[in-house]
Amino acid sequence: MTDQPTQRSRELHERALRVLPGGVNSNIRLLAPPVFFDHAAGCRLVDVDGNDYIDYLLGQGPNFLGHAPADILDAVDEATRRGMVYGAQHALEVEAAERMLQMLGWAEQVRFGVSGSESVQAALRLARAVTGRTRFVRFEGHYHGWFDNVLAKVDEGRAVAASEGQMTHHLDDSVMLPWNDLEAVERTLGGSDDIAAVIMEPVMLNAGSIEPRPGYLEGVRAACDTHRVVLIFDEVISGFRVAPGGAAERYGVSPDLATYGKAMAGGWPVSALAGPAEMMGRFGTGKVNHSGTFNASVMACAATVATLRRLTDDPPYERIASRGRRLMDGLSRLADGHGLDLNVQGLPMSFHAGFGDGPVTDYRSLGHLDAGRYDRFTRTLIDHGVWVAGRGIWYLSAAHEEADIDATLERVEAAMKATVS
Repeated sequence: MTDQPTQRSRELHERALRVLPGGVNSNIRLLAPPVFFDHAAGCRLVDVDGNDYIDYLLGQGPNFLGHAPADILDAVDEATRRGMVYGAQHALEVEAAERMLQMLGWAEQVRFGVSGSESVQAALRLARAVTGRTRFVRFEGHYHGWFDNVLAKVDEGRAVAASEGQMTHHLDDSVMLPWNDLEAVERTLGGSDDIAAVIMEPVMLNAGSIEPRPGYLEGVRAACDTHRVVLIFDEVISGFRVAPGGAAERYGVSPDLATYGKAMAGGWPVSALAGPAEMMGRFGTGKVNHSGTFNASVMACAATVATLRRLTDDPPYERIASRGRRLMDGLSRLADGHGLDLNVQGLPMSFHAGFGDGPVTDYRSLGHLDAGRYDRFTRTLIDHGVWVAGRGIWYLSAAHEEADIDATLERVEAAMKATVS
């Protein structure tokens, strides 16, 4: 990172504070330093003052192919010159659906949306329509969007409102359970007759990068089958990132419904809900409503087609995994060398780092790490040109080359030296 001042970022931040609440357009950005970016390419970000950063946040995950991938931009540019939003059907949405379903393997139909939050709501609505029941099971530490019925903090195992103005009674529609505890799921489903769905991140990536215990997903699948409950995988983060067919492919367990987003469109805003025709067909009859002006826009579908084509024709998964493992090993080695108790764990394409003793196996053990100390360390990392999230997640992209891993470890070591000095 060049030793340049951040004057322009400071000036923009002051201007932003006057016209944008908190100076941002998403509350999660309140937690990050007020750096304003000018451009990005591959795995590199450059701020308005000319400082460069190696990016491991990737826009919260969507830039799986890196920033500004030329083939995706070219496909979107070519398509949008013929129109962008028709309020009717177009050929690209059919091709996008066909490619997506071919990669997933288990689903038969898909509906496109714009954000993961809205596709989660569509999944829950459909599950209620299919079962005639009202409540759903969710898990500690899993994120399913910012709407009233899913946004929650955990207080002694209970879901409580995470925002002022939130309709807290909407949380009564859900049962909060610890994740990776199969007995808790079996006990809850066996003792209730009003559960419509179980929704989960099949691999817990939003917090902790925690994999399911052996047999856990299979056990939840069996319990849902026994009690005729709809199993929903929230693959907004994991979909197309952890495997071509997402976590369902990686762990060999198929849900009834699944939501997707992030990595599926090369950085363009798009989400999707996929499932069997028997369930998804209820949208087609009009009896279950799912609507949206920008659903399946030309931009979103062109980006989806181009991204899924790239992931099929030139799969980056082995390269990303190799570089991710090397980065994880390097972080652990450097931390040991500087006497820092850094716990690094998870999948190489999306891992978690934090200070404290591991391993982390669920949300409660994640709470044993020193989150405040790690957040302060990320500010030092950012000062040394490594752009990361304060909550501990590190995302790898297809654009991270071996030289970028080398440069990252050099910058991390400088940050660690500054931390312990």
